[in-house]
Amino acid sequence: MTIRTILVDDESLAIQGLQLRLETHKDVEIVDTCLNGREAIRSIKTHKPDLVFLDIQMPGFDGFSVVQGMMEIEPPLFIFVTAYSEHAIRAFEAQAVDYLLKPVDEDRLADALDRVRQRLSEKRNVQEVERLREVLAEVAPDAVCEFVEDDAPASNRFEKLINIKDRGQIFRVDVDSIERIDAAGDYMCIYTADNSLILRETMKDLEKRLDPRNFQRVHRSTIVNLSQVRQVKPHTNGECFLVLESGAQVKVSRSYRDVVARFVH
Repeated sequence: MTIRTILVDDESLAIQGLQLRLETHKDVEIVDTCLNGREAIRSIKTHKPDLVFLDIQMPGFDGFSVVQGMMEIEPPLFIFVTAYSEHAIRAFEAQAVDYLLKPVDEDRLADALDRVRQRLSEKRNVQEVERLREVLAEVAPDAVCEFVEDDAPASNRFEKLINIKDRGQIFRVDVDSIERIDAAGDYMCIYTADNSLILRETMKDLEKRLDPRNFQRVHRSTIVNLSQVRQVKPHTNGECFLVLESGAQVKVSRSYRDVVARFVH
């Protein structure tokens, strides 16, 4: 898998430095470099890259203006590269894959590229499923009705990292580390083993982002990561408690007990 990449920075030395660091990543192909935002928008629309390394502070169109200029096309993945850490929150709000500070640390660059590879792999798997669906529709229309989205690996369709803006910071939370989620109106309380964070999102929308093989609602306002369950304790009236890895206990209401029983044995 080749990652077709464009570098955008108004400082030519910064572009050269990033080119040198990317030489060790053999799957990265630099298809163009740009010195300002206007050039970047034209180049992205022409080359249709997989990834863009994008400086934020540039004369004329800044990095965020470049992202906004992609609204009418399918945008590439963006990694912001800048000397100013105060732009981090806005960068993640713009759905950037990562945010790198100059001078770019090679380990941080490698981590960011790993996230890019994961995103591209997931995207291409979805595209392959759609192509297969189209072929089936032509050669075996009866079979396409049986070819449902659930046949694709579930791991390719659900979030692996969730960006959470809390207390003026952006936290990148590994979904597997989430223990439970409690709803409070339009806010979600996300609990991991060592932290608790507030996410502004409805439970219904958050459920769509999580793999149901691991995350199940056990109460009207609670979702549990079933891989964190260590014990099931019966309770009265057909209810039960789940004892989690951290020792926390979560009550399973009677109406949700059958759902959890399919996953917890």
